[in-house]
Amino acid sequence: MDANVSLSENIAIDDKIFIIRGLQVMIDKDLAELYQVETKRINEQVKRNSEKFPVDFMFRLTDDETSQLVAKCDRFRLLKHSSSNPYVFTEHGVYMLSTVLKSSVATDISLAIMRTFVKLKNQSIPYFDIIKRLERVETNDKETRNLLQKVIQAVSIMQDIQDEAQVYTKKIGFKINDEIAMVNGGLANPPYGKQT
Repeated sequence: MDANVSLSENIAIDDKIFIIRGLQVMIDKDLAELYQVETKRINEQVKRNSEKFPVDFMFRLTDDETSQLVAKCDRFRLLKHSSSNPYVFTEHGVYMLSTVLKSSVATDISLAIMRTFVKLKNQSIPYFDIIKRLERVETNDKETRNLLQKVIQAVSIMQDIQDEAQVYTKKIGFKINDEIAMVNGGLANPPYGKQT
């Protein structure tokens, strides 16, 4: 796969990213399709490497979440009759999955998926500004007012989803202790720090 993923490939990946429990995730079935392997192969690798998939990287959907997913997406209709619920993977889980699948296809697809996750994060819209502007629109037409009210409700829901996703996003990296920074002459990247 070319390093510059085409727009059509990005769109295909965009359509496979869902917000569940306030997190952007991908379903195991979709990942298997992208990685060109069977879903059971992904699940086997996850079981063999369970220490690499903590709950903030991957989790199994509940019955209710699976039902909602089936209701939203026709391509998951077979899950309706499945005896087990699918796994979903966060951005970090997708990366970890590519390390255990160990194929060039998995690596290339994971790079495309990572770029898509980053693109989606960078496209965050200031929903609050949109809501305020829509609320200022004045009209005497009842139908237009009702339509504007529905749009405002939809944008508010989008803002709530984004806010919920931010609450559940764990920050990763190191915290620099002020004392350590002073000793190291204010270095931006000291040789050690407190991991968060």
